[in-house]
Amino acid sequence: MPRPRSLSPDQPAAAALAVIDRDGLAALSMRTVAKELGMSTMGLYRYVADRDELEGLVVERILAAVDTTPPAPEIPWRDRVELMVARLRDAVVRHPAAIPLTVTHRHRASGGLRWSETVLGILAGAGIDGGNRVVALRALHGYVTGAIQLEHLGPLAGRGTEAIAALPADRFPRLAETARDARAIGPDEEFFGGLRLLLRGLGSA
Repeated sequence: MPRPRSLSPDQPAAAALAVIDRDGLAALSMRTVAKELGMSTMGLYRYVADRDELEGLVVERILAAVDTTPPAPEIPWRDRVELMVARLRDAVVRHPAAIPLTVTHRHRASGGLRWSETVLGILAGAGIDGGNRVVALRALHGYVTGAIQLEHLGPLAGRGTEAIAALPADRFPRLAETARDARAIGPDEEFFGGLRLLLRGLGSA
């Protein structure tokens, strides 16, 4: 295949993300990205050292879309954290298949680092410090990652909820009842409801 005369730094990341969004994370390779760009695999190596670097570029592209501007300080701290988490979710949920990469490469993405710095500032201002602040930030990262994967792979509106709702009531009464209630809960209600429970717990830590 002919090789473009040059690639911008963002083109390999955009092509890799297109592969992931269309075919899943398992399809990502130097070969598939080179094909997406209309060039040879060896040609791609002139711009990207290996798959690890390619993954880092993907995460950089995803997290660069996050608004990391600190919310107004007069807003209650829990509402400021919720706003920051919502911004992160908005960026990451567009590419749910790439979520595992955001876990392993977030320390290399400037957008993710700026997001964490802003959130840590809010937590510090709320009096959450030391080990509690470490756990709080990890809990927020874990919540976003887990909630988006659940929404993508096992949504409440999916077949899993229907199957659980149909479980025999004599063996799983609470589980079946909860699944029936779950059918009326939308993705935003589920996400922000869980987040607010988490934030209430952080405030009492």
